[in-house]
Amino acid sequence: MIDTAFLITSFVTLFVIIDPIGLTPIFIAMTQGMSPQQKRSIALRATLTAMGLLALFAALGEAVLGFVGISMAAFRIAGGVLLFLTALDMLFERRNKRREDRSEEDDFEDPSVFPLSIPLIAGPGSIATVILLTGQQPGIYGFAMVMGVVFAVLSILLILCLFSGVLERLLGKTGITVVTRLLGMLLAALSVQFVLDGLRAFGFAS
Repeated sequence: MIDTAFLITSFVTLFVIIDPIGLTPIFIAMTQGMSPQQKRSIALRATLTAMGLLALFAALGEAVLGFVGISMAAFRIAGGVLLFLTALDMLFERRNKRREDRSEEDDFEDPSVFPLSIPLIAGPGSIATVILLTGQQPGIYGFAMVMGVVFAVLSILLILCLFSGVLERLLGKTGITVVTRLLGMLLAALSVQFVLDGLRAFGFAS
């Protein structure tokens, strides 16, 4: 019998943690100037990578981190530091400058794995959430329910990213620049919060 209450609770929790609506403008900012084909490829790769990572942690839980001697608190701090570096790139437009320098190359900067998959989608919050949820419903049945919820949330995110071009056209170049700077500040604040949460777990912050 399907535990409807658990599925609803899991969906709401993961939807809030992953925040597909909030990630869409971040996706737009990070893929600014790329072709529609590149954006589709990045969106698909980011969601599939995040799906695989969350499935790994849902199946094995904290044993994955414990195997290499990494605590969730340390994972939060590392994710926060990496996210802060990305925020600096967005605030000072270093990302755009690097793209201009590579404009004559076939290669392009691919943000699908970092920072989209890690730590924005499959970050400390979502990883901790799937570990907690599978702990509440142990076994194959619980794993299947949690992964079904993860698939639903990431599908919503993928759809929003695939149609992000419409929003990008509505905002225009100036609007995208403003949004990029604003999101850079928000990402910086989020990264600091990750670090503080990690330090709090170690007893270094109140």
